[in-house]
Amino acid sequence: MTTDKNSADASEIRIPENTFLFEIAWEVCNQVGGIYTVIRSKVPSAIEKWGVENYFLIGPYFEEQAAAHFDPATDFSTPVGKAVLEMQERGFDVHYGQWIVSGRPNVVLFNPFSVYDKLGEIKHFVLQDYHIALPGQDELLDKVAAFGFQVKEFLRFLCGAELCSGHKVIAHFHEWMAGLPIPGIRKENLDIKIVFTTHATLLGRYLAMNDNRFYDHLPFYNWEVEATNFNVKPIVEIERASAHGAHVFTTVSELTGRECTHLLGRTPDMILPNGLNIERFEALHQVQNQHFQFKEKIHDFVMGHFFQSYSFDLDNTLYFFTSGRYEYHNKGYDLTLEALARLNYKMQQANSKMTVVSFFITKQPYYSFNPEVLHSKAMIEDIQRVCEEIKTQVGRRLYTDITATNGTYDFPDLKEMVDDYLRLKLRRNVQTWKSKNLPKIVTHTLIDDSKDQILNFLRTANLVNNEHDKVKVVYHPDFISTSNPLFKMDYNQFVRGCHLGIFPSMYEPWGYTPLECLASGLPSITSNLAGFGDYVSRYIQDHEKQGMFIIDRKSNDFHRAAEELAEIMFRFVGMTRRERIALRYQCEEASLHFDWSNLGEYYDKAYNLAVER
Repeated sequence: MTTDKNSADASEIRIPENTFLFEIAWEVCNQVGGIYTVIRSKVPSAIEKWGVENYFLIGPYFEEQAAAHFDPATDFSTPVGKAVLEMQERGFDVHYGQWIVSGRPNVVLFNPFSVYDKLGEIKHFVLQDYHIALPGQDELLDKVAAFGFQVKEFLRFLCGAELCSGHKVIAHFHEWMAGLPIPGIRKENLDIKIVFTTHATLLGRYLAMNDNRFYDHLPFYNWEVEATNFNVKPIVEIERASAHGAHVFTTVSELTGRECTHLLGRTPDMILPNGLNIERFEALHQVQNQHFQFKEKIHDFVMGHFFQSYSFDLDNTLYFFTSGRYEYHNKGYDLTLEALARLNYKMQQANSKMTVVSFFITKQPYYSFNPEVLHSKAMIEDIQRVCEEIKTQVGRRLYTDITATNGTYDFPDLKEMVDDYLRLKLRRNVQTWKSKNLPKIVTHTLIDDSKDQILNFLRTANLVNNEHDKVKVVYHPDFISTSNPLFKMDYNQFVRGCHLGIFPSMYEPWGYTPLECLASGLPSITSNLAGFGDYVSRYIQDHEKQGMFIIDRKSNDFHRAAEELAEIMFRFVGMTRRERIALRYQCEEASLHFDWSNLGEYYDKAYNLAVER
């Protein structure tokens, strides 16, 4: 297993000639999780190298997703277009067109539901040929089996009908949801070179959630026993069959490579680190301006949320955040909370003039927004509107007074320029808004708040937004979007408005959030048990000077790691504004290392290796 870091310059890597490249993934035109970002962001770089005529994506067809992401084709003259027409004539519900993302790649989408009448037969042959027993009435596995059957049929037809005569075919499958065709392609000896990338092992994710010493215990797990215990054996068998059937087996980080060795029974041939299309994030000299613009929107939320109870100096307030799937242990929420409690103590002991507001952005079941939080937000907006009315009235009357003055001008009493009605309206709004209650920790009414681990820690640690706390916490159990009445901006804008991202994961095959922070000009903290953090600590010198802080979770126990995290945050709080601005620009510059124009070379090497084999 190697990243093959120094074996060849990108300029020496040649794209295989006369070759069609198909990338097959469950998240093509189907936004579910992180693989969607990997595939979508890589498209412009892939098309630049392969050309739109040689590069294709294959995914599932779901009508609602396709309506937003898919543009049907009118020209079916290409070999792939002709193959789609032939498949349609044979009764398959297959769609050909373009994915509406940068680069506009050609895509082929298969409707899994269209072959549900054959599902029993499909599962029978999966068991007979691959020895994988797929259970009945499992919604995801049914869709995966139906999709996999159609993909294999399409590739078999494309290669057998001489439509791609003179062209080699590379099929790159991402994750187990797309991998089921692989053993069938090998069994039928189709002339297709196969690359399979696992972005995380499903069994590894389950084990890490239940074992604090997951990496120490890796060599001693019995995959079959553990997969049966967690009731995921068919999925793990698909993963293993995909890994063993590929000509080139890859994963996204050396950490996940260790999982593959022990849980999938094959060591990856190569590591393919995840990149980003950095051009989408670039703000250049606008980095600080955009930060200021979106920070003002976060200020608006903070004033509405906290200032009804007490106030603090927004000019000396820093916004930290963590986000991602709600995996309390795996995502390091437990460590983040412990470190914030320690940071609160350190700042109080140092009599710091700063305040930290730390946001937890994740997804948990809830009934609705908390009515008190919404009411406070609405009330401060009313106050703001009255202030705007007063400003307009005073401005107009002051201007009239100035221009109508004869002789010596005396500055008037501005209070006299405000109508009694507006004064009374403002006073009533402020009195109605003000509260003696502490600001809410959570912005929503959770369905089961007594069992929520984030809330229970905060209550136990008494980190409940007391006035004397230097660290305040806002727990937002939903993802941020422009339709959100509390923030009124999208997630990327929210990130730009913050000062520091915190992602000290215990289990993270790669981890896009710190990379997205970097591209947005935002420093972040992650751990060396996250693929991104492990890569940075191995290959990027002086990474802290470039806004990439890595805590050691490989050798440190929980409490030492929490102290290290708290100390990094405390040092960040102590930085001057000028130092933070300089670091912001360093972050954006450092992000260029992770552009697909650089990291795409690993994929190119994998494709060449597949052709050689």
